[in-house]
Amino acid sequence: MTDSQDTGTASPEAPAAAPEAPATEAPAETPAADEAPAAPAGGNPVAATPAGARTAADVVTPELAARLTRGVVGAGRTANHTPFTGEKLADLPESTPEDVATAFERARAAQERWAKVPVKQRAAVLLRFHDLVLRRQAEVLDLIQLETGKARLHAHEEVQAVTVTARHYGRRAHAYLKPKARTGVVPTLTKVTELRQPRGVVGQIAPWNYPFELSVGDALPAFVAGNAVVMKPDTETALTALWAREQLIEAGLPEDVWQVVLGEGPVVGPAVVEHADYVSFTGSTRTGREVAQGAAARLVGVSLELGGKNAMLVLQDADVEKAAAGAVRGCFASAGQLCISIERLYVHESIADDFLQRFAARTKAMRLGNSLAYGADMGSLVGERQLETVTRHVEEAVAKGAELVAGGRPRPDIGPLFYEPTILDGVQAPMAVCEEETFGPVVSIYRFSDEDEAVALANATPYGLNSSVWTKDGRRGRAVAARLRTGTVNVNESYAAGYASVQAPMGGMGDSGLGRRHGSEGILKYTEAQTVAHQRLMPLAPSFGMTDEKYAQFMTRSLRAMKALRLR
Repeated sequence: MTDSQDTGTASPEAPAAAPEAPATEAPAETPAADEAPAAPAGGNPVAATPAGARTAADVVTPELAARLTRGVVGAGRTANHTPFTGEKLADLPESTPEDVATAFERARAAQERWAKVPVKQRAAVLLRFHDLVLRRQAEVLDLIQLETGKARLHAHEEVQAVTVTARHYGRRAHAYLKPKARTGVVPTLTKVTELRQPRGVVGQIAPWNYPFELSVGDALPAFVAGNAVVMKPDTETALTALWAREQLIEAGLPEDVWQVVLGEGPVVGPAVVEHADYVSFTGSTRTGREVAQGAAARLVGVSLELGGKNAMLVLQDADVEKAAAGAVRGCFASAGQLCISIERLYVHESIADDFLQRFAARTKAMRLGNSLAYGADMGSLVGERQLETVTRHVEEAVAKGAELVAGGRPRPDIGPLFYEPTILDGVQAPMAVCEEETFGPVVSIYRFSDEDEAVALANATPYGLNSSVWTKDGRRGRAVAARLRTGTVNVNESYAAGYASVQAPMGGMGDSGLGRRHGSEGILKYTEAQTVAHQRLMPLAPSFGMTDEKYAQFMTRSLRAMKALRLR
């Protein structure tokens, strides 16, 4: 994730509202429902707004905002806005460092009681939450869209991810956390049990780009492991996280176990790190280093999912049509504001022209839209600074000789922060888009001649979050995948297969972070391992009248016997 869009620093600037027309100017004619406004010549089409589509005012009422923010610790006032139009969504409480300390006090008291609840009962809360989310998904889809500007289908990816995570840990937490017998130093004489104790209160700093999945989705394993959470979501996307909190409380989570604080990253973020027993952070590599340093100074653990410059490799034998369709999903989901989306596309030179023609045609046909309904293929960027980064990267690349294959322009006719999905060819260093994370709907095309070259190019980055390989030969694809230095690799998929397979770990290598979410690592990181060793019959020391030398000889024979018996 780029530094310009980082919960650990400042929240993204609120999108500027469209200026009011002069009083003498006739109002523009509003397109009829189900009739899409005309796109500029050569531009991406605009998805029609269905009749009766809800508006921000319909969804985010003062009553809803008051209800969701009831548990937020903070007497100050701030607000969030929708990228679709720039208008304010809700007034919100704002927290101070003192408020953060209060939130931790409440969470710590609640955590002691919560940790005493049997694991199966804690897990049942997640399963009830799973059902509530699916039953009420329209509510959270509206909030995700309004707060992030993404298309509804991409918002639904968050619903899918959260419910899969809730189901997995709801079903598997007991197995992950149950006491495990381990072989003692001397079998039968030493009985060893490994226990998993909750860390206490987890401090979580969640980003704006996936406000449902990267808030509650990361908190669920912490809760079921017996922890409390003090979360700082991004202010601009706080309502989504607060909606999740409301559902989880209804499902049975004690209210004080999940505390929420809101405010500017540089003010509230360090306070969260200062009090936490463990820190979970998703954001930029630069701020991730600062978070890690703060946690290290206090000797507390930390997990970090950071930036990426993810690559997709289209091998010579790939199905070109399927690869082109996969590239559209991989590059432009959530307008490219996805940590694991594709920004570098390496295509074998023998199929590059065919692939690019198909990919460009699909990209130019994508429908842009801002309604709270299905139908749009891509939504908006989230803030002015992200629009500035995207514009700078594209304009600089074109000025230095890159070819604009598709897109390359903002779309203020739809909303203040819309930008067309963009393909660049002929990108090379030192263009910023070549190496810097854009975090927007921009992808660069490169050609390669053999697999060794493709792997070397894909690995030529300090980042290592996600990558993608396309080929008709699954064995070949998996072999190439094993050579890529990224935490997840998808064969014949862009990102969803790896991320959604929640029994397997997901995270980054290199500058893309530390630790993993999902699977055993995703829950065990929120615990402290404790070894209980019970020594029976005789001590691990001279006994029964043995001299030191006799004891040493006895242990030597025992060690040789244990190796012969293949004991581990």
